[in-house]
Amino acid sequence: MQLTDIDPAMGLMAEFGKLTHNTTRHINQMRQETIFCDGVLPARIKALAAMLWAISARCEPCFKFYVQQAVKLGATEHELGEMLAVASTMGGCVGEMWALKAFKAYKDIRGGQPVPDAQPICCQ
Repeated sequence: MQLTDIDPAMGLMAEFGKLTHNTTRHINQMRQETIFCDGVLPARIKALAAMLWAISARCEPCFKFYVQQAVKLGATEHELGEMLAVASTMGGCVGEMWALKAFKAYKDIRGGQPVPDAQPICCQ
């Protein structure tokens, strides 16, 4: 899945970055250092936590991106399910609907197939 599949506006990111003094590069560097590398918490869990934050903010392109990254980092369907349960519980009916949209994004990324339980992939 390409970034423009998540949201067509993502195709403007390079141009937007130039216009905004490379803020996009700096934000991406923070993502890489903070979310997408293992630390005390595995990167896959941090990507799922970022997805949870994006669901709360109701940012569909963001949660689609973080679902995609969590899958790449080895997150299992059961791990995703537990985070989506948190989103549903904390957000009530509205949270449940946005969590459902995130689950659909997961299903779209996986082509309807669940991610088998696996060890996380190193982020290096």
